[in-house]
Amino acid sequence: MSVVQVKGKDVELDEDGFLVNPEDWNDDMVAYFASQEDVTELTENHWKVINYLRDYFKKFGAAPMVRKVCKDTGFSMQEIYELFPSGPAKGACKLAGLPKPTGCV
Repeated sequence: MSVVQVKGKDVELDEDGFLVNPEDWNDDMVAYFASQEDVTELTENHWKVINYLRDYFKKFGAAPMVRKVCKDTGFSMQEIYELFPSGPAKGACKLAGLPKPTGCV
């Protein structure tokens, strides 16, 4: 585990860089993760995916499979990778403040 400082607050990350404490998630953390994941600008489309992932996780306690993300958001797999270059699991879930997914996202 490691600790990073974001806007003056110490935030604990796991060995893969995901939040340890989901309550630490906020807009500042999204900006921090975006910079780490080569997302240069957070657009409305980014937020659509981030909010979808957060809502899904709140309801089901797990990240959705990537096909479900594509179906429910209307984005193709290619568009998801354009938004989150490191992919839906590493990039999108990290920006959404979800724990590291264990299965196929």
